Amino acid sequence: MSETKICLLSKAGSERYGFLSALSKTGRYPWQLTSRARLAQRLLKPWSRFCAAGTAIGFFIAPAMCRAATGETIATTHLFTSSQVAGFSIALGAISAALLSTLWVVRQRGNLETETRDIKTALSDARQRISQYEALIADKNRRIVIWNGDDKPEMLGHLPPETGAPSDHDFLAFGKWLKPDSAGQLDKAIARLRDRAESFDMVVATFRDEILEAQGRISGGRAFVRFVALNNLRAELAELKIERDRLLSSIDAFESMLNALDLPAWRCDQSGRLTWVNAAYGHAVEAVSTQEAVEDGRELLTTAVRERMRSSAAAEKPFHERISTVVRGNRTFYDVVNVNVADGSAGIAVNVSDVEAVRAELERTLKSHAETLDHLATPVAIFDGERRLQFYNQAFVTLWGLDIGFLESKPDNAELLERLRAAKKLPDQLSWKTWKETALAVYRALDTQTDLWHLPNGQTLRVFATAHPQGGATWVFENLTEQVDLETRYNTLVKVQGETIDHLSEGVAVFGADGRIRLSNPAFRALWAITEAQAKPGTHIRALGAACSQSYEGPDGWAAFAEQITSFEDERRSSQGTLELLSGLVLDYAVIPLPNAQTMLTFVNMTDSVRAERALTEKNEALRRADQLKNDFVQHVSYELRSPLTNIIGFTDLLRTPSLGTLNDRQMEYVEHISTSSSVLLTLVNDILDLATVDAGIMRLNYAEIELNELIDDVSIQIADRLQESNVTLEIIASADLGSLVADPQRLKQILVKLLANAANFSPEGAAISLVCRREGRDFVFSVTDRGPGMSGEMIATVFDRFASGARSGKRGGAGLGLSIVDSFVSLHHGSVSIDSQPGRGTTVVCRIPSGDIPHSIAAE
Repeated sequence: MSETKICLLSKAGSERYGFLSALSKTGRYPWQLTSRARLAQRLLKPWSRFCAAGTAIGFFIAPAMCRAATGETIATTHLFTSSQVAGFSIALGAISAALLSTLWVVRQRGNLETETRDIKTALSDARQRISQYEALIADKNRRIVIWNGDDKPEMLGHLPPETGAPSDHDFLAFGKWLKPDSAGQLDKAIARLRDRAESFDMVVATFRDEILEAQGRISGGRAFVRFVALNNLRAELAELKIERDRLLSSIDAFESMLNALDLPAWRCDQSGRLTWVNAAYGHAVEAVSTQEAVEDGRELLTTAVRERMRSSAAAEKPFHERISTVVRGNRTFYDVVNVNVADGSAGIAVNVSDVEAVRAELERTLKSHAETLDHLATPVAIFDGERRLQFYNQAFVTLWGLDIGFLESKPDNAELLERLRAAKKLPDQLSWKTWKETALAVYRALDTQTDLWHLPNGQTLRVFATAHPQGGATWVFENLTEQVDLETRYNTLVKVQGETIDHLSEGVAVFGADGRIRLSNPAFRALWAITEAQAKPGTHIRALGAACSQSYEGPDGWAAFAEQITSFEDERRSSQGTLELLSGLVLDYAVIPLPNAQTMLTFVNMTDSVRAERALTEKNEALRRADQLKNDFVQHVSYELRSPLTNIIGFTDLLRTPSLGTLNDRQMEYVEHISTSSSVLLTLVNDILDLATVDAGIMRLNYAEIELNELIDDVSIQIADRLQESNVTLEIIASADLGSLVADPQRLKQILVKLLANAANFSPEGAAISLVCRREGRDFVFSVTDRGPGMSGEMIATVFDRFASGARSGKRGGAGLGLSIVDSFVSLHHGSVSIDSQPGRGTTVVCRIPSGDIPHSIAAE
């Protein structure tokens, strides 16, 4: 019975322990439960005490009963036997044990009820605390994710909706609602937390620019991450932390990048002392490390450059200059940029030594190219990226005749085209704007633009315009005038060859190397009295000669032509001669070799030409005799007239001599008229004689070195009487050092006197005529201007003609030989004469006399 009770109690204790153990497995209570070993000890200990007590009572009662029975037996003659006493003792012990067990069970039940009440109370308290904790965790500003081994994580709480965080299991898909950098960092931190139990604290940002704080911890073998939505100051602090981390990362990245660059970079404080340099700077100043360069204050730039940087650099306008310095013993060019910041300055230097060398080489190459282009006969112009003229050669200036000052001002391409258009040097266009835009489209084109310009002056240009890869364009003007002219003439000749040959009065036939006719014209067939079928292309020359034998049978006929045309001689010879046909026609023939082994045979009807030649010969002989007679007459008459005129002038001067007697006024007036008329007549005779000498080709210039100032003085003295007679003033404008000129003094003086006399003749009384003299190189240029009535265009066209007199508008009449003589004498000097005159505005005659050579004599042609 005792053993049965023990088993039942053990089972009850096991059930109680199992309940408590189940409670402990939930892991939801913060207190510590009684362990299984202690609970079993607690349940079994009273039972052991009970068993021990029952056994002790049995052992104590049995001896007493035995002693009593023995004594009683002894006393009463043995009432119970020993076996009865033992059985009684056992029964009594069992009853005692049963009573004690009942008492223990009652007591133990009360204890169990008390413990049950305590457990229920603790469970209620635990549930209340769990509700409080869950309410606290379920705050809308935080969320906790718990991982228990590989089980599905448990999520408690919520985040505000404005963060964009999902409330379901998509919460763990951080890449959907966190920024990429934040999501990546958080995934790595959670992996380290679960794998290596590494706690973390970090700040992450959502796509909605909300800031969250994430804390990862390990507790009770479980990993959990708490997400807390930050606000106000904490959010700002977190943002500042993020910005600080970003700035530190950027600074590290920039410093790493600058250290990796082969460009010296530095940073200075406000006093100009170095605070940081990169590796390239340290290498440039020959420092072992960048720290050594900073500590020693090793400067890369000279003191003057640093002072210039400190004085000129500003935050809005950094210092930027190309300087040279010595680096590791070598002269090096740097492009330096230095900027001022709040706590000092920072700069970087770009090594441009190679660029400088390339630039110098490029300048030399460009100069060489410019010199080469300047010697080309092809006009070239180069424009930069802003379409402004950068280069032009001499051929370009010659082609367009533009002012050098305008070209040196580097005009825009459009401006240059406008200037050429205004000067009427560009082709006329229906739409100038469209044409100009098309021409300037080269700056946006990929390929070379080619166009033909037909200029108003008759020139044809092929224009090549090529855009540069770096901007700008090159214009090349190829003069195709001669080529186009040749092509035009060739095409015209080809097109009209048939018509020309067919309408020639000369007979023409062309034969190939095989002796077969290629073409012939109607005149050829008419001269030889053959039909078109007999002279059709492909007919052999022997067959053609047989058809022409009816008109001519001489030894120099078609047999000789055939032999010459079909011969295999290396040198093909031409020949010509005359044939007289049976019909009486006289033909001049010519055998002319052509390219491609062809031969042309021409026949010219000379019957009329012979007659005309005879007539012309006779006429020419008559004209020659008439011209000789005219020259002889002019020379004879001039000589015969000059002698009596000289006598008349001499006697007139003699009559005006006071020693021969005094003349009255009328006589003096008559003598003056005689003297004036004689002088005019003598001048006319001299002019006629000079013109006759020029026409005869026998006038020669006697070159000598002439002092021009003395020549002008002599002319002014010689013309003084004539000017006084016409009441005209002479104004001479000339430099005091005109120098000398090699010319014929007499003829040059005649030119000046003739021009001044002519100006005085046509100037009104009291007016002034001017003589302007200057030197242009070796040429002597002078002009005579009067204030006379002027001349119309028709008069200017005939003013150099002989006997074209303007006597009707001048004071003195004349034969009109003055300007003709001037023109002849100037031409003998290889000079030029031009007249500028308008009716009512006077006349200006400009002469240019080049300097000649003394040893030579120039004959009139």
